[in-house]
Amino acid sequence: MPQAITIRNISPNPSFQNKAMIWFLDRLLGVKAMDKLYRQHNMQGLNKEEFTDKFIELFELDIEGKEELQSKIPRKGPLVIASNHPFGGIEGIILARIIGEVRPDIKVLANKGLGIFKEISDYFIFTNPLSPNDPKNGPSLRQCLEHVKADGALLIFPAGKVSYYQKAKAGISEHVWNKLIGRLVSIDQCQYVPIFVNGENSDWFYRIEKIYFKLRMLLLGRELLNKVGSKIVINTGNPINEKLFDKQLSNVEKAKLCRALSYAQDKRWRYEWPADKITEQLPIIDEISTKQLLLELDALPNDQLLLENKGYSVYFGYQSQLPLVVQEIARLRELVFRMHNEASGQALDTDQFDATYTHLFIIDNAQSKIVGAYRMGLTDKLIQKDGPEGLYLHKMFNFKPSFVNQQGPCMEMGRSFLVPEMQGSYQGLLLLWKGIGRFAAKFPQYRTLYGTVSISKLFDPRSVKLIEQALVDTQSASQVSPVNSFDFASHIEIDELADQVDLTAQLGAFLTSIEDDGKGVPVLARQYLKMGGKFHAVGIDKSFNDTPGLLLSVHFPSAPEKLLKLYVGEDYQAYRDWKSSSS
Repeated sequence: MPQAITIRNISPNPSFQNKAMIWFLDRLLGVKAMDKLYRQHNMQGLNKEEFTDKFIELFELDIEGKEELQSKIPRKGPLVIASNHPFGGIEGIILARIIGEVRPDIKVLANKGLGIFKEISDYFIFTNPLSPNDPKNGPSLRQCLEHVKADGALLIFPAGKVSYYQKAKAGISEHVWNKLIGRLVSIDQCQYVPIFVNGENSDWFYRIEKIYFKLRMLLLGRELLNKVGSKIVINTGNPINEKLFDKQLSNVEKAKLCRALSYAQDKRWRYEWPADKITEQLPIIDEISTKQLLLELDALPNDQLLLENKGYSVYFGYQSQLPLVVQEIARLRELVFRMHNEASGQALDTDQFDATYTHLFIIDNAQSKIVGAYRMGLTDKLIQKDGPEGLYLHKMFNFKPSFVNQQGPCMEMGRSFLVPEMQGSYQGLLLLWKGIGRFAAKFPQYRTLYGTVSISKLFDPRSVKLIEQALVDTQSASQVSPVNSFDFASHIEIDELADQVDLTAQLGAFLTSIEDDGKGVPVLARQYLKMGGKFHAVGIDKSFNDTPGLLLSVHFPSAPEKLLKLYVGEDYQAYRDWKSSSS
């Protein structure tokens, strides 16, 4: 007799009394209707791939995101893939088939209810999610661990139960994820791929659960049947190596992080940057000749040479002294900023602040070329001359009297760049910071640096929001606020995680999952973090191609002694201990 789809498949030796119950439940739960389809379309005895393909065809499922998912699955090595559980069964069948095309070793930890489909049982390691403490689940969980440790691929739905309506979140969400996922992603060399399956069950399903939550389990079969013709959208994050998971987290906390990483892929939590206002870019001006640059440099007073190091020299100066040097800096800024979609689109990147700000720049002595620069505003002088309008960042932020630049002399930092051949090099960033340190030693009244780190629009907006959420001190709102804020709401599931763990330490995992090219926290932001920087707000720079800027400040003398010594040099103790004669 051909194999049938029936509850008996998961209870193979029923008692006489149970047979009647199985007959009743097969009809109540829609299993009998599935069996009818199964027989009509000759699905008996198919292998798991043929059965699943037939299932998808029969249900006329429109699956979006298959190629993205397959492209992000590592082809070898220990792998854990985790997903939310919106439907309660169909997603496990679909994902197993898609992943199995690139990882034939895929196993799925699944509800034993899927055992009614004997043809695909080879995909599954069965468990009973309704009884998480059932000792019979122990062998299944051990099998999962052993499979991953043996370089296998495992798909898991860590909530264990289907998603349900949660009043506190005003939407469909899930149970807490099982700590097993935290243990799995801690396996040596394991990679974790977060998935979010978009979709919901019927309204009736969620109404029933409000009456009594266990009743929804009785409707899962019928919910599967009503998915005919459905569009199922799968969003997938990039693989995250176990080394990126914070070692300080417990398995319970790692499970919460894995859950948030999955929800971060939610297609509803997406935002497209507005179209660039700059639709045409003028040709960049010609390079200033070496001879002209050297003439201006030779005329500089000796004390404006801040340091020499390994074939490079770092100077500071003013547009009134160095008109062609500043023009070349503006040319290079435009060139570099175009690489990051931050440019003005003009022939060079300049504004009225070039005339009033101090320019710190690096010269490659062998080529007599500028290879990097910073623009610094000495706030006491600028505010005395022009009031707050004399500060570039006054256009981006509303500085309140309590903000540091209103309390004493500061250096407003901005418009930094390194030419392409210096980007990613330790040397370039080190020279800029040594230049800043030597300048501070010359003018020790400047105790605090503040400015923005530009967060390129080459970042996904989700990443920008996560950077803001992880780094910005919410108490700073009493001191400063953006003129144009980054209006993109956070995700409620990530908000929940942020209440329980330090989101800053998890940024690497989030950005890896989101950014296809592997971008992490911007280099300058990481540098300021090392210096003990405080992050105050994210604002949109309307005069910088609507680029998000992360406002921060650093009390330079309070930086770690090792870094202060490295940047300021032999005078670091004098700078650190300097006191104003008026204090």
